[in-house]
Amino acid sequence: MLSTERDFKRGGERFPIPSQGEVEGKLLMFELVAVTCLEELLAETDSHPVSRLRRKLVRNLKEKCAPLKLCTGDEAAARELALQLLDTACKNTEDERRAD
Repeated sequence: MLSTERDFKRGGERFPIPSQGEVEGKLLMFELVAVTCLEELLAETDSHPVSRLRRKLVRNLKEKCAPLKLCTGDEAAARELALQLLDTACKNTEDERRAD
């Protein structure tokens, strides 16, 4: 929150915009949580419902991006990142199964 008094506050309260490190840390945390949850989900099922997950993921992204009015490039980048996360989780799960 922007404030004229922010320069007199201690700690993080005086920084109205998060630092790049804070943003990167949060993104890393979200990525790790997402991949870990997907790995657990995929490990618990005998068959991989990946194609159904991919379709649902793309559909949900379109629904969530529409109100944000993202340009087509940003929407495509978001879709690509989401599908990369899903593919990474699938690959990690398969690698773990082969190692066991």
